[in-house]
Amino acid sequence: MVILDSMEKTAGIRVIQVELNDQPGVCMKVAGSLGDVRAAVDAAQSIAAQMQMPLVVDVIPRPAEGSALAYEAKADFSPLIDQPTVMIPRAPADKKERTMSDQSSFAVGLIETQGFTAVFEAIDTAVKTAAVEVLAREKLGGGFITVVIKGDVAAVAAAVDAGKARVEGLGKLIAAHVIPNPSSAVLSLLPKA
Repeated sequence: MVILDSMEKTAGIRVIQVELNDQPGVCMKVAGSLGDVRAAVDAAQSIAAQMQMPLVVDVIPRPAEGSALAYEAKADFSPLIDQPTVMIPRAPADKKERTMSDQSSFAVGLIETQGFTAVFEAIDTAVKTAAVEVLAREKLGGGFITVVIKGDVAAVAAAVDAGKARVEGLGKLIAAHVIPNPSSAVLSLLPKA
């Protein structure tokens, strides 16, 4: 989500879909002009380097006609992890194209751990610390779990900081981040709340 937010805020791209793989990892498929996609990829690489996160990137200029059958997967749900493995962005309710000025006035926070106990304690602490709402819990495989929270920027920042601190000794903190004013691409992938 952090990388996707940065990509969309950097360039005029459109999310085709996001697909979980077995690593755990995520494949984000985006479209746009070649210049916009390259700028978005540069932003993604910069954020991934800051977060010390491995990132594999490929840009396909002018994809061949008919090749979408290979890279656009149908919506899929895994009963094993009880969540979608292929997420197709929701269209805005008004069906109009969103612009940067249409961004939200709230923040989204993410706390990712390896281990259930750690994430449960982190989120319990986060919710007790500030006025935030839990939007989702995503299992990524390999014991990796991400919980997504929502609230005003200050509340989400305080909640994420408190949650991060609680993970120590209970599991492994993988990542914790606050996305102020999430982009429309991020919003399109969040559960309705």
